Amino acid sequence: MPLSTLQRRLWTSALVGGSAALLIGCAPLGQPPAASPSPAAQPGAPDGGGRPGPQGSAPGPASRPAAPRVSNAGTPRDYRQDAATHLYAANAERIYAGRLPPNLYAIGVLEVELDRQGQVQRLHWMRAPSHAPEVVREIERTVRAAAPFPQPARLGRVRYVDTWLWHRSGRFQLDTLSEGQD
Repeated sequence: MPLSTLQRRLWTSALVGGSAALLIGCAPLGQPPAASPSPAAQPGAPDGGGRPGPQGSAPGPASRPAAPRVSNAGTPRDYRQDAATHLYAANAERIYAGRLPPNLYAIGVLEVELDRQGQVQRLHWMRAPSHAPEVVREIERTVRAAAPFPQPARLGRVRYVDTWLWHRSGRFQLDTLSEGQD
């Protein structure tokens, strides 16, 4: 059975993260390796299919992004792809896998402003899901928790816009990486 685009991206993120963890765990000869994280902090594999998880499931310590990487995006639109990939990697267990159902709980359009180091400077709702203030708060918390984002090397500071597609289960997709709707 062929893998969906989201599944391929999640596997790629997991492979890159695992390789980075392996390299970080290597120490020069004569030095003890750095302390490894507790088993509770190890990332779990996202469950397959479009099965949503429990309402309000928040990312644990395992979903904290590793050291920031550098983005070579030349435009905010190109940077949006790097930011979405970063958010997916930081929240793998919260991504709605597969095509979204036709009726979503909330849809919001958020502008994110980042500094040269990828730190969140400002969040601005261009279209907030006003019927779901808890979703607004959770999206803002999720974006801030994912910092630092990839450093926008060619852009310096960057402002990008993405659309959040929120399922009632608390799982989401970003329009940039969405698999579409039924």
